[in-house]
Amino acid sequence: MYPLPLTVWLLAVLIALCLGSFLNVVITRLPVMLMRLWRNEAREALELSAEPSPRFNLATPGSMCPRCEAPIAWHDNLPVIGWLKRRGRCANCQAPISVQYPLVEIASGLLAIAVLALHGLTAASLFIYGACLVLLALAVIDFRTQLLPDILTLPLLWAGLLFQLFFQPFMLTNAVIGAMAGYLLLWSFYWLFKLITGKEGMGYGDFKLLAALGAWLGWSFLPLLLILSAGLGAIVGLVAQASSPRLRGAPLPFGPFLTLAGWVALLVGNDLMALYLRLVI
Repeated sequence: MYPLPLTVWLLAVLIALCLGSFLNVVITRLPVMLMRLWRNEAREALELSAEPSPRFNLATPGSMCPRCEAPIAWHDNLPVIGWLKRRGRCANCQAPISVQYPLVEIASGLLAIAVLALHGLTAASLFIYGACLVLLALAVIDFRTQLLPDILTLPLLWAGLLFQLFFQPFMLTNAVIGAMAGYLLLWSFYWLFKLITGKEGMGYGDFKLLAALGAWLGWSFLPLLLILSAGLGAIVGLVAQASSPRLRGAPLPFGPFLTLAGWVALLVGNDLMALYLRLVI
């Protein structure tokens, strides 16, 4: 663990909580923005007039209750504290506010602590923390909507290659191969599964997410990532179906398990790889 002054830890956690609050905005609004964009593109292709709709992006409108649309006061919008102060309910209509909001903010803070503890306060650690935040956003979006937006996965891939170029140039070739192999691996599984069963087992967003992780970690980590994510997915799927029969046959997003494996590899990848090699050799 890197020794850092207490003020650095406190400031890092405070900034991380605020970033987690912004991440909630991205998680909630980005899928809606994409759906509106795709709908307008479809209407344009069909030569239909665009649907009139109020301005909606990451900044507009301001924070509001998803039920009554009452504006949320700044003091109720403080990370974690605001949700706890109102006991997870809207101040205006008392409708429940999803626990996702404080959980994402807390996860952002914990990721900051983990990155600082394991990698110190360096430019490289800022890159790694940024990757962890994007993975967090992708995990929650995929869990909620079964979407892995290109606007997040593709910049994550390029950021991984830039990380290798700036901080580990000797790994750049491995990273490029990792990006290509990561995409082709899941693409091959997708078509093999489809040819055998006639069903689609995953989406193209999963291919791009594994390609991005391959860029960050190199091709040698791909088997370990697949083992971890597939194992976690199988366990969660079995437990979910056993506890709730109505979930049997329901699609299970793969992105959250890939992101969890990616977090582990980004934070403790070398130790994990050493353990993996000892087990398989």
